[in-house]
Amino acid sequence: MTSNTATAAAPPAVWPPRRAVTAWLFFDWAAQPFFTLITTFVFAPFFASALAADAASGQALWGYATGLAGLCIALLSPLLGGIADRTGPRKPWIAVFGGLLVLGSGALWFAVPGSPLAVPIALAGFVVATIGAEFATTFNNAMMTRLVPPERLGWLSGTGWAVGYLGGLLSLAITLALLAADPLTGKTLAGLTPILGLDAAAREGDRFAGPLTALWFIVFVTPMFLLTPDSPATGMRLGEAAKGGVGRLKATLAELPRLPSLGRFLLANMIYQDGLVALFAFGGIYAAGVFGWQTIELGVFGILLTVTGTLGAWLGGKLDDAIGGKPVVLGSIACLLLACLGILSLGPEHVFFVIPAAPAMPGDGLFASLPERVYLGLGLLIGLVAGPLQASSRSLMARLAPPGRVGEFFGLFALSGKVTSFMGPTLVALATTVFASQRAGLAVLIAFFLIGGVLLAGVTVKRP
Repeated sequence: MTSNTATAAAPPAVWPPRRAVTAWLFFDWAAQPFFTLITTFVFAPFFASALAADAASGQALWGYATGLAGLCIALLSPLLGGIADRTGPRKPWIAVFGGLLVLGSGALWFAVPGSPLAVPIALAGFVVATIGAEFATTFNNAMMTRLVPPERLGWLSGTGWAVGYLGGLLSLAITLALLAADPLTGKTLAGLTPILGLDAAAREGDRFAGPLTALWFIVFVTPMFLLTPDSPATGMRLGEAAKGGVGRLKATLAELPRLPSLGRFLLANMIYQDGLVALFAFGGIYAAGVFGWQTIELGVFGILLTVTGTLGAWLGGKLDDAIGGKPVVLGSIACLLLACLGILSLGPEHVFFVIPAAPAMPGDGLFASLPERVYLGLGLLIGLVAGPLQASSRSLMARLAPPGRVGEFFGLFALSGKVTSFMGPTLVALATTVFASQRAGLAVLIAFFLIGGVLLAGVTVKRP
């Protein structure tokens, strides 16, 4: 590592003002609607129920697309992170990949039910947008150590996730109240006719989640570009940095055996994050297939889950600074294991595998049956612990990364979160296809949380 690169990545002599930190937090607010509206609660269930041939094949196709995007991210993240370290600024990279997020999300509007190109357009737009969102997040994360002292990283990461959840909550509320309508009644959750002349029968409200995500990102990421300081440029040309970045990446991977806690953490993160990504990717699809939930039910579920996620992320940041990120992540993994087991025990007419329950009847209202209410409760538990899991993993990485090489190791962090991300959704897709059962697909996630938790338990973390 050259002295210029180390200087560019080193913490500043004077920490930035509050407005710079607040502007950085709004990146999570800007990006979260992609994960809330598209990957979880609106577009993904719409894809499975209205575009794919059936719910099981929709879950499988969505899994293969998620896996493809994860493979691309896994291959390029550490290399691009190392290049950014050697050139200095992160904002140009955020702008480029943010552009992919905008283009991919906007393309989802053209996935019209009944069109022969609807499925390819939806999957291609989703893959492009996912790559853009994940890479932009990687470079945004690498800015953390220049914003607050080490003892405040837990607060910064947790608050960022909480702000992001609030952004996702507001975007989901707007979608449900004003845009997405029940195709049978033509009314939104607020009992209104969709604004902007959106046709409920053509599911235009569900498809508009893509353009809304794109516009939301453009508007709310702007303060970060204007107010948050970036790492200074080193003067190194991009081609030179890329050439050196390949060698640096090889050296870093060879160095990991001499950094046992860091290597073990990256391996653990690789596994449990993959389980979490797949759980969120298929949670809405699973409910649509097992309980027949439509946009309204899924949207209310998403709002409630996002509220608990916001609270969990904020409390997780407080706990992180108080007791450390490792206990927070381990506790979150234990809760996710219980939630997965609970979900597997549910069916339209039973709970906990053997207890019979009356199914919901038409006109009974939202979440009328006992299995639906139990699923709702388990979803709220997942929301409560998902934020702390992700936020404390991010702060752990910031604490474990060697000084002057934060971008490089956040690239490895993104790699560890994505190198098997094509395996998780792909295994879910394969199990769903082989057994023709959504429940069989979800069962594979239990192994990811178990193995990830055991590996993380052996990580040694020094407190600042």
